[in-house]
Amino acid sequence: MLEKIDNQQLILSELQNSTLPAVDTQTHRYLNIGDNLNTVLDMTKYFYFIMEGKLKISQIDFASGKEQILHLLSRGDMLDVITLLDGKAHDFYGVALEKSELIEVPMENVRYLLDKDPAFKQLFFPYMATQLRSMENLVTELSFHDVYQRLVNLFSRFIDTSKEKASFRLINNLSHEDLAAMVGSVRKVVNRNLQKLKSEGVISMSRKRLGLESLKKLRDKLKF
Repeated sequence: MLEKIDNQQLILSELQNSTLPAVDTQTHRYLNIGDNLNTVLDMTKYFYFIMEGKLKISQIDFASGKEQILHLLSRGDMLDVITLLDGKAHDFYGVALEKSELIEVPMENVRYLLDKDPAFKQLFFPYMATQLRSMENLVTELSFHDVYQRLVNLFSRFIDTSKEKASFRLINNLSHEDLAAMVGSVRKVVNRNLQKLKSEGVISMSRKRLGLESLKKLRDKLKF
């Protein structure tokens, strides 16, 4: 988590301090909870650096109503890498889960840096690799793991160990519907597996709150 934030701060510093032409246009954008990213942002013309908040990026089958969450983006993340690289509109559903602050930069400015600035490229491509690895992990888990193991693996990716007691970050206040959408399942099945993990002393649950009871027990259940 801290590595991601530090990397973004370096990228923003590079944007602000670059002497290359046409990279000096930045705008702060502020989102409210529930804002639809597809209507309030122009992701065909602008690239976004997330400063604060939490955004959900999903694909939805409107015929069945089933949702698959692809990413939870927070401070240190970027939107939208795919459009930046291929120049085509990216078909996804995005919504702000918290009040959020974004830095908006014209796409052509960021592409110019990618083409001309080696320091920017050294910061950008490791982030892109992280996103690709995340999608590869999602495909693997949907193909090979049951819902119980998908939840265990999901929880392991969102652990905050910066404080004395380890806890969850970003997913700690998600609804059970959103947790189900992250692991490719439905609420009923996820609820059953959450109760199992609770009975095993791995997690705690209260109203709209997910807690980590035992980091050791969670790690003991990991399968790589």
